[in-house]
Amino acid sequence: MTEVNKPPRLGGWTRFVTARPRLSLLVALVITALAVVAGSGVADRLGSGGWEDPDAQSTYATKALEREFPDSQPNFLLLVDSGSADVDDSAVAAEARNLTARLAAEPGVTGVGSYWQADAATAPSLRAKDGHEALIAARITGDESTMSDTLDRMAPHFRGTHGPVEVKIGGIVAVRHEMQTIIKEDLARAELIALPVTLVLLVMVFGSAVAALLPLGIGIVAILGTNAVLRGLTELTDVSVFAINLTTALGLGLAVDYALFIVRRFREELSGGAEPLQAVGTTLRTAGRTVLFSALTVAVSLAAMLVFPQYFLRSFAYAGIAVVLLAAAAALILLPAALILLGHRVDALDLRRLFRRGRSRSAAAETSGTSAFGAPGEKGKAWARLATLVMRRAPFFALGTTAVLVLLGLPFLGVKFGTADDRQLPSTSESHIVQQHIRDGFPGSPGGGLEVLAEGKATPAQYTAYKDRVAALSEVVRVDGPLVKGDSAYFTVTPKGEAVGDDAQRLVHDLRATDAPFDTKVTGTAAVLVDSKHAIGERLPWAAGFIAVVTLFLVFLLTGSVLIPIQAVVLNALSLSAMFGAVVWVFQDGHLSGLLGFTSPGSIETTLPVLMFCVAFGLSMDYGVFLLSRIKEEYDRTGDHNGAVRHGLQRTGGLITAAAVILAVVMVAIGTSRVTNTKMLGLGIALAVLMDAMIVRSLLVPAVMRLTGKATWWAPGPLRRFHQRFGLSEGGHERPARGAGDGATSHDVPADRDGDGSPHESGGIRALR
Repeated sequence: MTEVNKPPRLGGWTRFVTARPRLSLLVALVITALAVVAGSGVADRLGSGGWEDPDAQSTYATKALEREFPDSQPNFLLLVDSGSADVDDSAVAAEARNLTARLAAEPGVTGVGSYWQADAATAPSLRAKDGHEALIAARITGDESTMSDTLDRMAPHFRGTHGPVEVKIGGIVAVRHEMQTIIKEDLARAELIALPVTLVLLVMVFGSAVAALLPLGIGIVAILGTNAVLRGLTELTDVSVFAINLTTALGLGLAVDYALFIVRRFREELSGGAEPLQAVGTTLRTAGRTVLFSALTVAVSLAAMLVFPQYFLRSFAYAGIAVVLLAAAAALILLPAALILLGHRVDALDLRRLFRRGRSRSAAAETSGTSAFGAPGEKGKAWARLATLVMRRAPFFALGTTAVLVLLGLPFLGVKFGTADDRQLPSTSESHIVQQHIRDGFPGSPGGGLEVLAEGKATPAQYTAYKDRVAALSEVVRVDGPLVKGDSAYFTVTPKGEAVGDDAQRLVHDLRATDAPFDTKVTGTAAVLVDSKHAIGERLPWAAGFIAVVTLFLVFLLTGSVLIPIQAVVLNALSLSAMFGAVVWVFQDGHLSGLLGFTSPGSIETTLPVLMFCVAFGLSMDYGVFLLSRIKEEYDRTGDHNGAVRHGLQRTGGLITAAAVILAVVMVAIGTSRVTNTKMLGLGIALAVLMDAMIVRSLLVPAVMRLTGKATWWAPGPLRRFHQRFGLSEGGHERPARGAGDGATSHDVPADRDGDGSPHESGGIRALR
């Protein structure tokens, strides 16, 4: 057998994956079935909080108050509406006292109080300004699951009409319970939207219904597997209910991305005459390596959230890393097994054949699943012409695109950080209505006060002196207390303005700086916000540094260049500017709130920008890897820098765009949620993905690479030799550059060709052809 006709040897990984395809699929089916069982009911075990720093002063004080003074921490409210009557009307008061007594008798409820039982000092804050509404407050005890069960049991008995009054349910327990319920309902609706739309888009991309179903199947396996992982994690730590949305979005989106590249390369190999086993081997050595490297870059960005103490952010790291690795594993193990069994039948049920009448089978096969991605064909030529145009006017496109992205990001300079509250819910939700009535109609800031925990022995005179010092602070409206129990006491401080406004946040710092003869800890909504901002600000440089360093290292392993990793990090960060600007303009400032159906709280929840950056940066690197690997491969082969950039965009531009559109569809489906944070996450990341694929990868990257020229590939001698030894390659070795001295570029000569005259496959992880 001649070298030309000899099929390539199968590597160890390829032999492992392809040895028993039927057994692989059977095992996968069994594992998936077990994952369905293990992950069932996972949403019911997820928490709806997690925005606070568990090690913060405010968290300590909150737990101490719950333990020592449970009545000081009401988390359940009944809004009693007397209609046209006054809340002091005898019939209204009698019914309200009856409701208060019934609530106090409920198991799992403590600290019940109401306007009709309050003393003269606190009663005004529990009565609406118009005199037609008043509050009954209580505390539901237990963990989140127990509180949710208690609420489910009680709510039907208190909600609705009771004689002369109408009762609505509110409080933090009700807000979180309603949020959890809505997220579960919205997630089911998002899946019903995303799955069929994604299938339609995949059919349009591949033509073949069989090929289109493969990425969808990989996505479903990844989602079900991650649900099982999250269910297991709930036994060990708190996990946010919001993380399940990321599981669906990334599981489906990335699985589709990875399967797109693998299925397309497999079909190309088949159309070139390869047998299925040989085609799978070539696919795994090329597209498979690219998928693996891409998954690592996404996982690195998501892992950075483990730096932060808030379990809201850590939950997204757990879910994200799990779903990325499972999507990659399914694409690299299950998908090849399915492709071997399908063989040429992967093109079965080609729904585009109706539009190809009159064309030969060979001509159809030559472009099937190819031109749609920007490979050879008219669409590929269009991407090549775009690359030529951009590089011919590189300064204009580089400066113009950068200016546009910076301009779109300017609104973020006015960002205001806040806490998640009932305004995350739709305006029609019961708990949101209750809290909005309290904000608009009740004096002061009910539920928005600050509490000072005092620990240590003190005399009444010392308590009085401290209270006077606090009352003298400029941001204070009123100080109540102290309530003393043993060696502990607490004061309630009402700040001026909004519960989490600038005055309240300044007051937190002032209270913590106020001298006292005992230890003091400050908590309350504003204190939680201050501590959360501090925790994020303190750890943000570490997270950003981790992402930057690991990304620089991985891209260096891919390219062998010093400049390209820096370009990748800077351009990726720049591509996110439009997302951050839109988040502030839309969700903080309230533009389009009517169209999108949400209530703007006038701020952005503190953890959301961190989450969105980590997710969007990882996805940007996902697309960057596919483009850079293709450019690198061509430059290794020809030594023509401009031609490599043009070739890379021609080969991957359409493919990246198709993948981005599909992922954006999934994120927009998530963005239809009625919970504002989820809506912001879905729509914001959809925008970032589209901007990255259509603007940054198509215009900014080729323009910048044209400006940097062959210096793009420069590396100092030690790093060049490190890359030659440890860099990622497709087999074979790069030839040494001309001039072995330090500072030479690492790719000055074309790569060798194999015995059959085809280009030698060397260099970094290759993108698909």
